Amino acid sequence: MPSPPSPAARRLGGASVLFLALAAATPLTVVTAVVPGAYADSALLALPLLFLALGLLLLTFTAGYTAMIRRGPGPGALYSFIARGLGRPAGVGAAWLALLSYNALQIGLYGVVGAAIAPLARVEWWVAAGVCWAVVAVCGMADLARTAWLPAVLVLAGIVVATAYAAANVLDPAGGRIAWTALDPVRLADVSRPVLGLLLVAGAFAFVGVETTAAYAEDVRAPRRATARAAVLSVLLLTVLYAASSWAMTVAAGPGRIIGAATARGPELAFDLAAARLAPWAVTLGRGLVVAGLLAAMLALHHTIARYVVALGRERVLSAGLAAPRPASFTQCLAAGLVIAVCAGLHLDPVESLGRRLAVGGALGVLLLLLGTSLAALLFLNRHPAGEGVWRRFVAPLASTVGFGALAYLAYLNFPGLVAAALATVLLGVIFALVLRSVRPVTYAGIGLGGTAVVVAPSTLTVPHPRSPGAHRPERVNRLAG
Repeated sequence: MPSPPSPAARRLGGASVLFLALAAATPLTVVTAVVPGAYADSALLALPLLFLALGLLLLTFTAGYTAMIRRGPGPGALYSFIARGLGRPAGVGAAWLALLSYNALQIGLYGVVGAAIAPLARVEWWVAAGVCWAVVAVCGMADLARTAWLPAVLVLAGIVVATAYAAANVLDPAGGRIAWTALDPVRLADVSRPVLGLLLVAGAFAFVGVETTAAYAEDVRAPRRATARAAVLSVLLLTVLYAASSWAMTVAAGPGRIIGAATARGPELAFDLAAARLAPWAVTLGRGLVVAGLLAAMLALHHTIARYVVALGRERVLSAGLAAPRPASFTQCLAAGLVIAVCAGLHLDPVESLGRRLAVGGALGVLLLLLGTSLAALLFLNRHPAGEGVWRRFVAPLASTVGFGALAYLAYLNFPGLVAAALATVLLGVIFALVLRSVRPVTYAGIGLGGTAVVVAPSTLTVPHPRSPGAHRPERVNRLAG
């Protein structure tokens, strides 16, 4: 097995991992596009409370998640955790699902970016997507320590703009008075249960990316502490940003008019509210940073996928030639480029075919991975306790398992075909692992261990019987007998 990189290779700081996780979540896109769409489709005023509830669920998840990171950080991330807690076949199934889900998310973003840039640049969508693909390929093939600043700067600028928009909305409320109606829990009863369930699932999609911190364990100087802190901080920052921004929109538009305004203006609502309160350049900057944030998300997802491929290559589940970052990055770029080319050749709609279907399918896959990781943490930490308290070992993993299980059930009710496809992918991975167990048992034994050397003893071992003392010296035996 290839040995992990030396400590000298660990050059990233915890802040870089934090911004990579935030970049994968595309926070500015969520604030400017997802939040107005949620108001319009659900007519639910208490949307900020849903973000707070989902943030609390994810914070509960991070208790067991960070405990698993401290036990054994590695590039396999969720795949390795599930292999340890639920068994090697389930781990390989999770790896297959992770590769499919993150690739679907990234390729879906290529369609969205292409459709957004094409009218402005007066080119076909696949040309714009191809330019973004080239940027991601070049940065992805380079050393992460040299290119981590790019998604960090882009996502930080997007968060600053989203915060500025929210502050402007609160400082200049509709009617001259700040309204707190959107934070009233009674308002949750204004929507039917099926719609509320769909909103919870869609809200969970907005946090996809916070679980990627563990994949960078071999790139940071303090893998256990840095990746764990980055996961918790990313959840906290996104929860506050989403809840505050969605509430600020109700303050600026007015609680009684936010639903109608969101229905009429859609994704333009956030920029309309900002244009009425800020300078025109602030609106232009926000529009540009939405596209830049999507590019940062594609780059962050590329690095996550590459690290999963490295982990699988190192453990020989995939070809051993993929056990290094550059071959893994090249393979991922090639796969994404081929999908974009096929979609362009078939004249598929970039937003409908790529942006919505692939992105939603990828987010559903990540949701199932979070469910599997919660259950794996619950079983593994209680089978092998090592100083964790009752909260971190039992209560938090159990609560997150129940919470993500409920979200997975709601997702099945709304997207049965996509959930079935995700489960079919897991099943294929399980079958592949069972074949490995029969054909290559040493490889199977190393699944989830991150390339650690595996020693397998033969099933039948003949133990020689000890000889009688002095049996090789007959004269001594005869003397003692006499």
